[in-house]
Amino acid sequence: QVQVVESGGGLVQAGGSLRLSCAASGNILRLNSMAWYREVLGKQRELVAAVDSDASTNYADSVKDRFTIARDNAKNTMYLQMNSLKSEDTAVYYCNVRGWTQVGDNQQRNFAVWGQGTLVTVSS
Repeated sequence: QVQVVESGGGLVQAGGSLRLSCAASGNILRLNSMAWYREVLGKQRELVAAVDSDASTNYADSVKDRFTIARDNAKNTMYLQMNSLKSEDTAVYYCNVRGWTQVGDNQQRNFAVWGQGTLVTVSS
């Protein structure tokens, strides 16, 4: 009922920049937290950055001062601006969206949806 689509990944040289987008659509009554995770081969998926409904943000220590997360509530879209990219930023980046969806006429259900992932490769 709710879908998210990531875009913006690709190949970039170290020191370069990329901008990831995550667009949510479907039966969305309200969006709460939105976050970016990344996954490297042989490692667990880790939180990169998150933004709550009140616009408060959290960043992993490894990306602070380099990445910026933002959301456009009117478009149900989240962005991740990645600057000064390093080879260790290479990973598949996943969008996670949580919120409320309408079920029937007067019921609400909490949801959490993952995107399909977008690959970011940083060369050195």
